[in-house]
Amino acid sequence: MSSGEPTRFIQDLIDNIETVIVGKRRTVELAVATLLAGGHMLIEDIPGVGKTMLARALAKSIDCSFKRIQFTPDLLPTDVTGVSVFDQSTGQFQFRPGPVFANVVLADEVNRATPKSQAALLECMEEFQVTVDGTTHRLPGPFFVMATENPIEYEGTYQLPEAQLDRFLSRVELGYPTPTDEVAILTQQVIHHPIDAVESVIDRKQVVQLQQAVRQVHIDDSLNEYIVSVVGATRRHAAVELGASPRGSIALMRLSQALAAIRHREYVIPDDIKQVAPTGLGHRLILAPDGQFEGLSAGEIIQQILETVPIPFSQGAPQL
Repeated sequence: MSSGEPTRFIQDLIDNIETVIVGKRRTVELAVATLLAGGHMLIEDIPGVGKTMLARALAKSIDCSFKRIQFTPDLLPTDVTGVSVFDQSTGQFQFRPGPVFANVVLADEVNRATPKSQAALLECMEEFQVTVDGTTHRLPGPFFVMATENPIEYEGTYQLPEAQLDRFLSRVELGYPTPTDEVAILTQQVIHHPIDAVESVIDRKQVVQLQQAVRQVHIDDSLNEYIVSVVGATRRHAAVELGASPRGSIALMRLSQALAAIRHREYVIPDDIKQVAPTGLGHRLILAPDGQFEGLSAGEIIQQILETVPIPFSQGAPQL
């Protein structure tokens, strides 16, 4: 992959997704940044605003194996990971892989399943493997989980465990479209849905190459110290009962590297970190009772922290 190809491939991917998701450029960029950073993405919002369409558009834009798992209250863990079945012809148990054995997995309405079934994704997302009956099976690479969930207030939903939330590199929200964008959506769908016309623009090999290229984006030591200061402030905030773990620091570093690549830069600047902080940290915070009583959101707390933590003098460009 030549020096200019990563930028072109990334732009093609974003443009392709935007043929389906109208007026949500920043959210689309964050979704692509999560893929390029090698993490997993949680899309949370009310029904009907395009959560599943965003996931499907991203999946169809990549020429990789894709599986969709519809999470329901009666879903079993083996329905996700697979099961060992006794083969009478050989007299041995044979492993039948579940739908999680794909490059891109859409876990649709993940919080409608019981916590036990949700937990089936833990090992997959963290270690890129599945262990069934004492035998470990590696998942194909790249491996990218996109999960959608409705707000916990909706009937028939279960709270995602903290350990599960922490394994998502990012959480994004779509929100309602503007009136102008909503008119454009209606116009798009007069005859057919634009998702039907989406074709892949990059393949599995190119995804891996882009992920490797993102790891080479320079991030100055002073910016790593800035990340640690921001994450550390979440642990000391009066309205937060449990702050972000070191996994949150890693998330900010990886997401900021990916966003810099999307912005056609080979180095991270403080604004990259500030832009991805709500996405990379918001779902990792557990608010204290006082914070909940005051009506504070995790996003508001992170914004408060970003306004108080000093920005490092170095702007991130590598010294020649």
